[in-house]
Amino acid sequence: MPGNAAGASVDAAAVVVGAGPAGLACAACLKKRGIEAVVLEAGADLGTSWRSHYTRLHLHTVKQHSALPGLPFPAEVPRYPSREQVVAYLEQYAAHFGITPRTSEAVRRISVEDDATLVVDSARARYRAPVVVMAAGTNRVPNPDRLAEQDRFRGEVLHAGRYRDGAPFAGRRVLVIGAGNTGAEIALDLCERGATPTLSVRTPVNVVPRDFLGIPMQVTSIRLRKLPLSLADRIGRIVSRLAFGDLTRQGLLRPALGPLSSIKMRGRIPLIDVGTIAAIKRGAITIRPAVARFTEDGAQFSDGSAAPFDAAILATGYRPGLGDIVDVPGALDDAGRPRHWKASDAHPGLYFVGYVDVSTGLLREIGLQAEAVAAAVAGP
Repeated sequence: MPGNAAGASVDAAAVVVGAGPAGLACAACLKKRGIEAVVLEAGADLGTSWRSHYTRLHLHTVKQHSALPGLPFPAEVPRYPSREQVVAYLEQYAAHFGITPRTSEAVRRISVEDDATLVVDSARARYRAPVVVMAAGTNRVPNPDRLAEQDRFRGEVLHAGRYRDGAPFAGRRVLVIGAGNTGAEIALDLCERGATPTLSVRTPVNVVPRDFLGIPMQVTSIRLRKLPLSLADRIGRIVSRLAFGDLTRQGLLRPALGPLSSIKMRGRIPLIDVGTIAAIKRGAITIRPAVARFTEDGAQFSDGSAAPFDAAILATGYRPGLGDIVDVPGALDDAGRPRHWKASDAHPGLYFVGYVDVSTGLLREIGLQAEAVAAAVAGP
């Protein structure tokens, strides 16, 4: 859709920021209730984040619990859709509901006018609306760590957000810093493409299998969600031990908090294994502790050991960057995250969708939140 002229003023029934899964789900749910939302997307197309992920990526959640409201994944898509299949699904979803995002239109500021109207300033226009849904995702801004003496390292350094596949690293020694799901899967991809990866594990990590006894862990988490947290943690740790054995032998220390408690209390998602642990056990991926500092030809680690490397990939996560955009007093906490999906104390028309850490699958939660937003806006 052509953008508005710079400085144009537009009145809208609702504005949705972001055309990824959360934004599209919100626009569709609002539309089903007769509310046509303007959808603004900073990227050149919908699903920008999914389009830019590394090639090997698949959903860690099953398609039955990952479809957005009103449209299932196609029958021919496997249990765990690939990155390309998710992008195709998002395109199909937008077409199915007649959603045409205004692309290449980054939002610069969300504020409130004197009459309590919400104002969204974009790169092209100013939108005024009683309802604004922030749905630009938690991965909006890469969070590259600056490690000690990083500039000394003569090899290549890149954030995981710029990593596409392991082919360019074949035959090279690659240090992957960060053992979350992204870092663990990149290390596996490097291994499969002929590189020699080392995974720097900076903190203890909970590890769970993607499937156990043929049952997806997401389904197990949905079933466990009403149990006391301590009992759910105990079950999660038993499953991990049965699936992998004692991982401390491989240098993967167990955190004090169990997998469910880590999500609830610290927002830390467990490492959902898709083959990395087997590669570690057979010696194809080396585990090292935290990086103490870089050297000219490699890195020194917190245990005093050192090793040479040709490249380093920073799997150091992302941040939503909401504080850069949302200028509505009381909407965000001290860490820059939404205080609640419905920011009624800050403004009754401001909503946040997709900014939660759950064990039951983010896409599933996005669908539930999108429907809740539409119900709150349209009324019973």
